[in-house]
Amino acid sequence: MLRTTALALLFANCAYFAWSQGLLAPVGLAPESAREPQRLEQQIRPEALRVAPAASEPAPTAPVPPQPSAAPASQPEASAPAAACLQAGPLDNAQAENVRRALTAGGVPATDWTLEPIAPPDRWIVYMGRYTDADALEKKRAELRALRVDTAPVTQAALAPGLSLGVFSTQESANEHLAQLTRRGVRTARVVTEHREPSSARLRLPAADAALREQVQGLLAGRPLAPC
Repeated sequence: MLRTTALALLFANCAYFAWSQGLLAPVGLAPESAREPQRLEQQIRPEALRVAPAASEPAPTAPVPPQPSAAPASQPEASAPAAACLQAGPLDNAQAENVRRALTAGGVPATDWTLEPIAPPDRWIVYMGRYTDADALEKKRAELRALRVDTAPVTQAALAPGLSLGVFSTQESANEHLAQLTRRGVRTARVVTEHREPSSARLRLPAADAALREQVQGLLAGRPLAPC
């Protein structure tokens, strides 16, 4: 009996020792301890804590000084008036010749000006001829007078000597007059075109600058220069 009690006390002491040392923790038997090393390991060490400094605000950006605006481009100097094509006319033959001589004497290059002949428009003639001589011409004129047909001499070299029985601005009018004369007994007359010689000219300056305009204007006796 005494032996059994001693063994029980020994067993109880061993169990208490094991429990107090945490040897029975694997089976869920461990004493509560203020130290609790396992829990302390899971805590954050206070000595390692540091108060992080507040994030510094970004330094204020220095204001960018405004870029000086580019100086306005200088205005181009007023250029001389551009050369332009100008003309004047019609000038009669005498005026045209005077202008020609003055421009040539003034040293103006021939490429800077031209005198363009102006021929009158063509006309249509009821014509008889060419005759071999003046006697043949007068004989035919006498015949036409007998028929009361008026005539006039033709001065154009290609048609002289010959007679004009009427001059018209259109071919249709000339043909009508020829038909009337035919009914009155006129034979061998026909309608021809009269190409007249130029009787005037037009002065043309293809690219006249201010100096040339001034020079030419003084030669035109008040006639204006107009755009081509």
